[in-house]
Amino acid sequence: MLSPEIKQYIDDSVLCWLATSSADNIPNVSPKEVFTHFDDTYVIVANIASPQTVRNIQENPNVCISFIDVLVQKGFQLKGEAEIVDSKDVKYQDMKEKLTSLTGGKFPFNTITRIKIQSAKPILAPSYQFFPETKEEDQVAVAKKQYGIK
Repeated sequence: MLSPEIKQYIDDSVLCWLATSSADNIPNVSPKEVFTHFDDTYVIVANIASPQTVRNIQENPNVCISFIDVLVQKGFQLKGEAEIVDSKDVKYQDMKEKLTSLTGGKFPFNTITRIKIQSAKPILAPSYQFFPETKEEDQVAVAKKQYGIK
């Protein structure tokens, strides 16, 4: 389910947004810094400061995770079922090592959100849709100007 293009966007992203919902259908969106792909099926996220995310997933496993390249203004929205994984899971240590390698161990965590991806769709800035001649380099130039990047 995770194409090479999606994996590349995950690798290049520094932040993603994980949307969950409680059993009462109260939504929550939480930014996540420590995340990556785990084989071709899963996205894994370190549960660092995530009590609401963990509670919601335990009540309702349906989630949406999204990430974009803020300069190119493209990315992906992934939907799937999540579960909270701890050290009892046979794959926990492999997942933990992969996530820890991203931070050098700066952020301690004891559980991981593992999301089995069921669908994926691209995210595009409206400029790409309304102005088909838009090029990525144009979007980057506009974004750099807007963000004050030289």
